[in-house]
Amino acid sequence: MSKIQRALLSVSDKTGLVPFAQTLANAGVELISTGGTARVLREAGLEVKDISEHTGFPEMLDGRVKTLHPLVHGGLLYVRGKEEHEAAVKEHGIAPIDLVVVNLYPFEQTIAKPNVSLDDAIENIDIGGPSMLRSAAKNHDSVTVIVDWSDYAIVAEQIAANGDTTAELRRHLAAKVYARTARYDAAIANHLSAAFGTEVIVDSATPPPELFLRAEKAQALRYGENPHQTAALYGKFHEYFTQLHGKDLSYNNILDLTAAANLIAEFSGEAPTLAILKHTNPCGVGQADNFKDAWDKAFATDKQAPFGGIIAVNALLDLQCAESISEIFSEVIVAPDFAPDALEHLKKKKNLRLIKLLKNPLTTAPWDIRSVGAQSFLWQERDVKQIGESDLKFVTDRNPTESETRAMLFGWRIVKHLKSNAIVYVGADRTLGVGAGQMSRVDSSRIAVWKAGEAGLSLQGSVVCSDAFFPFPDGLIAAAEAGATAAIQPGGSMRDNEVIDAANTRNVAMAFTGARHFRH
Repeated sequence: MSKIQRALLSVSDKTGLVPFAQTLANAGVELISTGGTARVLREAGLEVKDISEHTGFPEMLDGRVKTLHPLVHGGLLYVRGKEEHEAAVKEHGIAPIDLVVVNLYPFEQTIAKPNVSLDDAIENIDIGGPSMLRSAAKNHDSVTVIVDWSDYAIVAEQIAANGDTTAELRRHLAAKVYARTARYDAAIANHLSAAFGTEVIVDSATPPPELFLRAEKAQALRYGENPHQTAALYGKFHEYFTQLHGKDLSYNNILDLTAAANLIAEFSGEAPTLAILKHTNPCGVGQADNFKDAWDKAFATDKQAPFGGIIAVNALLDLQCAESISEIFSEVIVAPDFAPDALEHLKKKKNLRLIKLLKNPLTTAPWDIRSVGAQSFLWQERDVKQIGESDLKFVTDRNPTESETRAMLFGWRIVKHLKSNAIVYVGADRTLGVGAGQMSRVDSSRIAVWKAGEAGLSLQGSVVCSDAFFPFPDGLIAAAEAGATAAIQPGGSMRDNEVIDAANTRNVAMAFTGARHFRH
């Protein structure tokens, strides 16, 4: 095993730098460095050779050119022991560089600052750093490369013991380099494509020709949907949600609470509205003059499903409602804020997670991405389409009453958040029966009717909402027989006229929205 003779150190984040460099110096390693890194090492009493002294070429162009030189990259890339390479480096006086320590210009931190200028962002695009990292990582058979200061300890330990690192460690570090430079380049592509208005990256509702995925690990999760599955959370989740109390969030908690936040955002700025969800499906939604009454309406829809469910509200949660909610076991409560006394009361339940919604989730990127296995992804524009009264097309002989129209618009915002096939029976301010995720739309309707009966709720005078068109009159007929007097659906079936005739025969008012809301 050959020993590391020469190291090049050039870092923006100088955490742990001096102790690591001291270990190298103690092992007889020559230190080459640049700018601020060299200054820090000298101030610590270490002997350092400037990169310009090593290359015989000065740093120039405001530091843009300093390590892009054959004496640097030749020293990194030449294959030790290969006759032609050894002859070339001898002829051109290229000395081996056996260790590279580089972390990159803080591009991500720069663009995270408010009102950052494009010039500032571009000046913080590192060129020499990624080049050295990639050269060193490519030649990892001979060169050790560090891109993360958390790896200083293991590298220092091996050098102190043996003068070199193991092949296994060098391979691990090389792979880590390419993961880091990939994230770095994706961040640059994201920012510049947004700044330039191009379609290189996912930044609009237009499918991009190439898909760059970049997300930092936000937190580890105990497991995935089931205990035998590993899991983690990535991205900007904590910019939208902050946890005020309770156990760590699980994979399923995160799926459920984001679904709840998306649903309740439909009612932003309206009267107090409360939604109860289970397995991402709303099982009860109520709206009233106060959250206690909204809770009573939502809970009355289904008094079994809310156990272990997710609750979301569209405004500050007060004590009176908090006291009612705390009578059953819930996993998570999501709210824009909690009244101090409500927060204090709810914190008595150690297993209840309390989540403050920091931003409206409907303001996130206008697209969804889903993995479908086989190393493939689906991309689509997010379904954030909203329908107002002016968008409704009344297609029956009888137009809906004012109350029926309000119920239509209330229920339409709920049915779009149910798994297809989805049917929900509603009043003007509450759900009455919910059916979701069935292979047949009629089956979903039967479940909704059954759930309403189980809850002791009458469907007489209700409005039935369907996420997709009724393909046959049977669904509409079943709803009318259950007591619905109005229906809202997208329309668009080949048998629309038959469905309309069935509605007219039963004096059911019906509106078409022209928009389907399948949810798989």
